[in-house]
Order: sequence, then structure tokens, then C-alpha cells
Amino acid sequence: MRFEDAIREREAVLAKTREKLAGTFEHVADVVVEAIRSGRKIYFFGNGGSAADAQHLATELIDRLILNRAPLPALALTTNTSLLTSISNDKEFAHVFSRQVEAYARPGDVLVGISTSGGSENVLEAFRAGRAIGTVNVGFCGAKGWKAGAEVDHPLAVPSEDTQLIQEVHIGLGHLLCFAIEDRLFA
Repeated sequence: MRFEDAIREREAVLAKTREKLAGTFEHVADVVVEAIRSGRKIYFFGNGGSAADAQHLATELIDRLILNRAPLPALALTTNTSLLTSISNDKEFAHVFSRQVEAYARPGDVLVGISTSGGSENVLEAFRAGRAIGTVNVGFCGAKGWKAGAEVDHPLAVPSEDTQLIQEVHIGLGHLLCFAIEDRLFA
């Protein structure tokens, strides 16, 4: 693919994302800000590139994105290799995030699951565990949406079926979410 074609493709996906998700995104930002104001925490998780995005976004909230400010309570459930491998070995991989949700999450906390397919079983299990606790579940996914029965309160579905483009927009939306949180809490 030529550079110009690739850029045009990304511009088209971003334009569709803006059109489709603007209202939902603003609502999600409000929900997350209210949770933080109420003393709640934000938990990020996903697999592969989405795991890296989870770590990246939690870091932006704890350290900073743009503003020098107090740290915000965020945690990536993708970083403790001893815990991840133990759960995968002793239970099964489907529970690597749900087990942590059961340990850490409290009613009103926000779970941010990231899955380009919308069908990652370990992400879905975390949402199920969160639902039993009373979390607010935000789900970043692609155009196919979330698998039937997913316990997602606020889906942010990027209108593409190309994994790489979905991931690119996910990190952009994640940065925008972190920016909105900073702006609403500290600007």
C-alpha cells in the first residue's frame, strides 16, 4: 500500500469514528471523571497490542498526559507477569483479568477492556466479574462490536475491521479520554 493511500484510509476511519462515537465518547469521559471524583479507580486490560495500550493509558493517568497534576488512580491488569502466568497455569488464561477484578475492583470502579475483535474471552470474563461487583464497563472494540452477552455498558466500537487501524484509533481515543479527564478535573 502506498503512503498516500494508507493515510487516506486512516482519515476515512477517523472521520467515521468522529461521526459515530462523539456523543458516546463524551458520555464515557463524564462517567470516568465522576467515578474518579467519587474516589473510584480505573482498570485497563487487553491482549497483545491492547495490553500495551492498557499499560500506556494507565501510565498517562498516574503520571501525566499534558498537565502537571496529582496522580489519578489507574491500574493496568496486564503487567504482573508472575500473577498472569500463575492464573493461566493454575486456573486458565480466560481468568487472567477477572481474577484481578475480583481482587481489586469495588462498586463504581471503571473497567476499560480493549479488544479489537470484541470477543476476547479473558476480557469478557473480566466484564462479567465486574458486573457481579457493580463496576462500570467501558469496552473499546472494532466494527463487529462486542460478542453477544458481553457485559459492556459503554461500547466504543471503531468502524473498521482492520486490526491495525482499530488499534491505531484505540490509542488515539485512549489519549483523548486521558486528555478529557485531565481537562475536566484539573484545567
